[in-house]
Amino acid sequence: MIEKHPFREGRNLIVKEDNERIRYLDEEELQRLLDECPQHLERIVKCAVNTGMDRGEILNLKWEQIRDGFIHLPIYKTRPPRQVPINDDLNDVFKEIRREQQLGSEYVFTFWNGAHNLKGDKPLRKRKGLAPVPRTISSVKTAFKGALRRAGIEGFRFKDLRHTFASHMVMRGATMKELQELMGHKTMNMTMRYAHLSQEHKKKAVNLLNGLTAPSKIATCHKSVTSSKSSSATPT
Repeated sequence: MIEKHPFREGRNLIVKEDNERIRYLDEEELQRLLDECPQHLERIVKCAVNTGMDRGEILNLKWEQIRDGFIHLPIYKTRPPRQVPINDDLNDVFKEIRREQQLGSEYVFTFWNGAHNLKGDKPLRKRKGLAPVPRTISSVKTAFKGALRRAGIEGFRFKDLRHTFASHMVMRGATMKELQELMGHKTMNMTMRYAHLSQEHKKKAVNLLNGLTAPSKIATCHKSVTSSKSSSATPT
């Protein structure tokens, strides 16, 4: 029995999502995942890892948003409009998609009927029974879950690809300010959640101090000479 109504003071009993959850893929895990993705999903994962974009931003991405080497993103959830630079790896993906689509779709990420199990089998347009134009992608939940299972990766969600993007950016030298702008965070506190580093990276950083407190060569030589003189002066 309770003494008062739980909603009387406007409290919500719904458990909020744990926004502090940390999970990202190391390089070996990422490659395993990519190897198990059908072609259309592989391209989407590459976009997520190279930009830090959300699933909704990626699936709704249009060619008109890609210009002058940037992806121009409108307001999304609580994020302000932002421009994400396109690196060489992602640019190659876009060029490949454009060649296949020609002018068949206003959306960037699409797939052909029957293409799910035809990774790397080109050209898909000429295969018998395929649709004459590429189809838009509304969900990758099933395909992504299957790829994770085949890759042997557990406890990972699509949104964790943002963690993967941010973590590897930091480990490769990006500043927190740069990461904040790329991620579209309003405050630095939100960005710091993605600034976790791998144990090996931390160890490498600490090793930069090697020699700082070690005896200097001059002091070591002096001590050795002093000890030698003292030993020779001792009567037999």
